[in-house]
Amino acid sequence: MNPLRKKRLIIILAILVGVGAAVGLALSALQQNINLFYTPTQIASGEAPQDTRIRAGGMVEKGSLQRSGDSLDVKFIVTDFNKSVTISYRGILPDLFREGQGIVALGKLNADGVVVADEVLAKHDEKYMPPEVTKALKDSGQSAPTPAKEG
Repeated sequence: MNPLRKKRLIIILAILVGVGAAVGLALSALQQNINLFYTPTQIASGEAPQDTRIRAGGMVEKGSLQRSGDSLDVKFIVTDFNKSVTISYRGILPDLFREGQGIVALGKLNADGVVVADEVLAKHDEKYMPPEVTKALKDSGQSAPTPAKEG
């Protein structure tokens, strides 16, 4: 093999190794930042991983909100009308958070089956519901509650 071809082959191989390493690092970083969505039924049946950041969502059960008297800790139950899961959160809930409405909580599932959330997302307005929650409710055979019309 002549020296020019050998040099070109080494350059091409070095570029391929560099591109492969970059793609591998990018995929590794993306995999660590993925937050998969789980319904209360999936969490209750053990499909959701423990100690891994997930998104859990559904409808907040009426009468399930419990606020701590001396801190910002709150607990509430989220349901997809088949199963329910408790969500624990420390912080100020969004202004639009209401019982009987859809939410998505981001956090980790602990050994007791409670989602310890570090972020709670509430719907934007009376007609909006997170797409994952809408799909989960449709899959469970339920329909999302329709808001009362003003008029």
